[in-house]
Amino acid sequence: MGKIVVIDNVSLDGVIQDPAGDEGFRVGGWVGLIKDRPQLNQLALEEALAAEALLLGRRSYAWFAARWPSRSGALADRLNSLPKYVVSSTLEHPDWNNSMVLKGDAVSEVSKLKQELNGEIQVAASFQLVHTLMEHDLVDELRLKIYPVVLGAGERFFGETSDKKAMRLVDTRTVEGDVVILTYERVQDA
Repeated sequence: MGKIVVIDNVSLDGVIQDPAGDEGFRVGGWVGLIKDRPQLNQLALEEALAAEALLLGRRSYAWFAARWPSRSGALADRLNSLPKYVVSSTLEHPDWNNSMVLKGDAVSEVSKLKQELNGEIQVAASFQLVHTLMEHDLVDELRLKIYPVVLGAGERFFGETSDKKAMRLVDTRTVEGDVVILTYERVQDA
């Protein structure tokens, strides 16, 4: 059985929007370039190597697909070769290699995917998809890279839920001296 692992960059005040700064958000670009931060770059590669597949929402898929196919290096090679599943009702022909569109009900499709795959099914960015997955208890693990910045505005990592979602802290570490990685796993039947 697959394990849904959400891996995301988050500001201290919970913002997930436009970490790279190319979406036009007025305070975007708060992460900087990981290529300029060797430990974060290495962590991204380690995470990609641990993945069985990527699971993305349509907008995040478009963002990744516009950047990674033309890049080279170990991280690009891994991301380009991984199976990619896109939750979308509008995307017809994904052009990034090894991509498949999951049409229909997202909860049902992701539940089936968890049954079909073994290993980590990693979700990056895709905050609307993450909200849906969290609401329906499909997220098994959160790996949040907390950046030392308060943005004061923007889309938040966590959306409203119908009930509490209990998580257990299983790991912490600091990277590059100022980015804290918090790893949580879902508490079953909390």
